[in-house]
Amino acid sequence: MDMHSDREDLFQEITLQAWKAYGNFRGDSKFSTWLYRVALNTAITFFRKEKRKPDIYSTDVIPEQDEDSYDPIEEQVKAMYAAIGHLSKIDKAIVMLYLEDYSYIEIGDMMGITANNVAVKMNRIKIKLKEETQKQQATF
Repeated sequence: MDMHSDREDLFQEITLQAWKAYGNFRGDSKFSTWLYRVALNTAITFFRKEKRKPDIYSTDVIPEQDEDSYDPIEEQVKAMYAAIGHLSKIDKAIVMLYLEDYSYIEIGDMMGITANNVAVKMNRIKIKLKEETQKQQATF
């Protein structure tokens, strides 16, 4: 199976699960938060059930530059992308939501954990990213 058909299958599964669960939406949170949680839980279940091969994250999408045009900011960005690629899927989801300016409360609602748990996880993730970024920068 190719990645495109996997993506379509997952989209269909998320749509189906959202449709089935819509009657259970109580309005305790924003609809987008509820829908995100349904989608995230469906995706996690989908990938566990299918026992997919581990994703290979690559920084190949970041354009290479000439040796003469060294840019320390660009090196930091490359190192950060590589470091994020080494995180677990849950940690990546938390980082991406954080980068999209969601509050810890909103992230907690979406992930099904408390805001305090999000804060603890983010502190641990930041430490991991700092360590991994420093390793990545040493190799560039």
